[in-house]
Amino acid sequence: MDTHDIRFEPITRHNWEDVLRLEVLPEQRHFVPSPTESLAAAYVKPWDEALDPYAIYKDQQLIGCFYISYTPESSDNYWIGGLLIDHKFQGRGHGRTVLREILQFVPTLHPNCEKINLTVEKDNLVAQRLYGSLGFGDTGKVNKYGETILAIPLRRCR
Repeated sequence: MDTHDIRFEPITRHNWEDVLRLEVLPEQRHFVPSPTESLAAAYVKPWDEALDPYAIYKDQQLIGCFYISYTPESSDNYWIGGLLIDHKFQGRGHGRTVLREILQFVPTLHPNCEKINLTVEKDNLVAQRLYGSLGFGDTGKVNKYGETILAIPLRRCR
């Protein structure tokens, strides 16, 4: 897949309703927050951090969404969350391509960023394999929800 076809746009008043229509398969719903939950988190900021939601487009087609939560000016408190590829676009390598692009995108917005974190459910083996194949390593920690915390130093993906 040509990564130049992938772009990220902030979720705004112009695209939020389209983003709310994104869905994963029913058996995946417990693995990822819905777009509604992610947008609510962007508004409420439950982790007392900045949280920026993005829509994912391939060519001109909306295919997913994610957010970045972070502590501004930190070097290691950057998190990818709510990464969702709509069920109509799954199984085509978009998740891998999008994640690679996110790893390049975050430091363009946040030059101080040296490490990116994310969490994964213990029983989400597909996501664990994907994250591991891209260089994310298990930190040996879990969050308060029992999710495994993974991290990647950015020097490994540049």
